[in-house]
Amino acid sequence: MKRISTGTENFKELLDNNYYYVDKTSLIEDVLSDKVMLYTRPRRFGKTLNLSMLYYFFSNKEKENSYLFEGLNISKDKEILKHQNQYPVIFLTLKDMQYLNFEDQKKQFAILIKELILKNIELLDSSIIDEADYNILNDFRFLKPDEVQLKNSLKILSNCLYKYYQQRVIILIDEYDVPLQSAYNNGYYDEMVDFLRSIFSSALKTNDALERGILTGCLRIAKESIFTGLNNFTVRSITSQYACDCFGFTQEEIDDLLDYYDLINKRDEIKDWYDGYLFDKTEIYNPWSV
Repeated sequence: MKRISTGTENFKELLDNNYYYVDKTSLIEDVLSDKVMLYTRPRRFGKTLNLSMLYYFFSNKEKENSYLFEGLNISKDKEILKHQNQYPVIFLTLKDMQYLNFEDQKKQFAILIKELILKNIELLDSSIIDEADYNILNDFRFLKPDEVQLKNSLKILSNCLYKYYQQRVIILIDEYDVPLQSAYNNGYYDEMVDFLRSIFSSALKTNDALERGILTGCLRIAKESIFTGLNNFTVRSITSQYACDCFGFTQEEIDDLLDYYDLINKRDEIKDWYDGYLFDKTEIYNPWSV
């Protein structure tokens, strides 16, 4: 019998350790429906786990882990499987950008970019990367970037990955709104809006190396504030009729889970306690609660 995990956010860890997994691979099909997708959901609805799943599906560095998707819903779609492990992927989470002032936030972002450089260290050993880009990557590596470099960091890195792999890049950004919440609470909101607007615009709008961009967060920030001018940009909020069942558990999924653990007699009790969300017209349970 499979165990139940609480708080595991790494897709590979969840499946390799034989934890019960509620199949959300249908999200893969939805993210391919537009160039840039933003998914907003409340806390504890599996956003990070879903992005981890997308990373393992799309990343060209995870071909040895393609077995993770065997038997899952997406494995039945031969057209979608053509995208499996085909792209360089930048996976960035902004959950730790919760500092009290703007300068510390920029320092934290520089650390995040350094970590991405180290995960793609092959770029620094390649003759394909020209001297100018090499020097900029090294500035990030040794935490010496200026603010202009920071604002263009994701674009610079994706362009280098594109040159190296000759394949456009997928950018995954988790908890994109956390820095804005901290900025709002601590009096530097306008500075942070300008900073993130520049990052997102360069990475997701004026970036020929971009294949797809997928963002998640709790809040839907006005498009005019940080997503100005983005084309092919789709928001999947809790009121959207699409991807309603990609985050959280549906009643059918709860029934399957209860049946698996021989607890179906608790169905009505669990429904009374935890059936508290409606995404468009779909009843959804919070996974953390159940």
